[in-house]
Amino acid sequence: MVESWVNSAERIGSDLHLELAGPGSRRAALIRALRDAVRDGRLAPGTRLPPYRSLAADLGVARNTVADAYAELVAEGWLTARQGSGTRVAERAAPVRPARVPKKAPTRPARPAHNLLQGQPDAASFPRSAWLAASRRALNAAPNEAFGPGDPQGRRELREALAEYLARVRGVRTAPERIVVCSGFAHALRLLFGGGVLRGPLAVESYGLPFHRSLLAAESVRTVPLTVDEQGADTGELAGLKGVRGVLLTPAHQFPTGGPLRPGRRAAAVDWARTKGGVILEDDYDGEFRYDREPVGAVQGLDPERVVYLGSVSKSLSPAVRLGWMVLPEHLVEPVLAAKGEREAWASVLDQLALAEFVAGGQYDRHVRRMRQRYRARRDRLVAELAARAPHVTATGIAAGLHAVLRLPPGTERSAVKAAAWRGVAVEGLADYRHPDAVRGPAPDGLVVGYATPPEHGYAAALDALCDALPEA
Repeated sequence: MVESWVNSAERIGSDLHLELAGPGSRRAALIRALRDAVRDGRLAPGTRLPPYRSLAADLGVARNTVADAYAELVAEGWLTARQGSGTRVAERAAPVRPARVPKKAPTRPARPAHNLLQGQPDAASFPRSAWLAASRRALNAAPNEAFGPGDPQGRRELREALAEYLARVRGVRTAPERIVVCSGFAHALRLLFGGGVLRGPLAVESYGLPFHRSLLAAESVRTVPLTVDEQGADTGELAGLKGVRGVLLTPAHQFPTGGPLRPGRRAAAVDWARTKGGVILEDDYDGEFRYDREPVGAVQGLDPERVVYLGSVSKSLSPAVRLGWMVLPEHLVEPVLAAKGEREAWASVLDQLALAEFVAGGQYDRHVRRMRQRYRARRDRLVAELAARAPHVTATGIAAGLHAVLRLPPGTERSAVKAAAWRGVAVEGLADYRHPDAVRGPAPDGLVVGYATPPEHGYAAALDALCDALPEA
């Protein structure tokens, strides 16, 4: 027979678990349990034990049983007892047995000295003070019901703040009732396709994140590539794709090649969706970070009933704040909520309240403007370093975003990636982003360089190592 006890925190200030097991009397079992707790370090020297009466009541034993057990352990030196101080673990009790350590513990690969991978903002620039202040204001103002089960559509405060912000900054036409909060872009894709809201096949740009393609493949969604050139995805190809009723685009800044989707191709995508009864998934990647061009509005503004607008704070604020949003056509709101379930299981309500306050109070706008200036300065340093040390390498897609594509001489991409790794630089080749079924035209060589990620003090060294790895003219 095994009995468990969790003592009252009111009695000794912390919880303690004891098991009365093994042969013999209850007194003997209690003595063994207390000795084991001291040996294992769960009862540290100086810890005060509960009074006889409290422990006896919790264990269902006689008060004298506890008193006798304490007395024996005091006599053995495990415990001490003083008037007015209670019974405590002796300072010279048996030493804690060290935990066994595997002879050869697994180790993670060493981090590169210079991280130039795309898709990551400068972690050191997270607005800690402003976020903390917004969190405090949000918590003070939150109604009691906010601390109950979460609404799968997301907090009303956040949806209202997002509706105002997206309309003002991105030209999105929506209302809070058409917004569903999620934990990010990947979560949105899983809800839309894993939840059966949309079905494949899905047209995608011939260059994009392999992670997104693998996520869709895991949901049995076949992806069909559209040609990408200097004008973005060739949406005119949609008309010739049989069975395709959806397309995923990055119109604000094509990922990773750069550049906005041109007006004619935007219109062609919307016309196709209207004619075929299809849907456009708009990934508003890097929409806030533009440097040398006028703002490009969201495609969603052209037809809110044919576009699912997807966004998050992973690039603009931090990937640690696991919050994103879907701006949906009216007929998709209920299916998405059904796929999500009755309660919020992903996006923290407290983070939602903090972000709502952060956006509504103007701190989000100020943070984005500040980071826009910082990232532009980093981009300019990259371009200047290339001009000085590798003028034959051209940086493209640099009018917006957090990365640049360095165009390399033909046949040099793989060797450049290896040379960079040898110098401690983490960087990826452009071929890593090419759709495996994209067969039209030759594949250009290039490096996808994220200039937002390195800490400020290490940026110069990162650029120096990168330039050393570039191939000669």
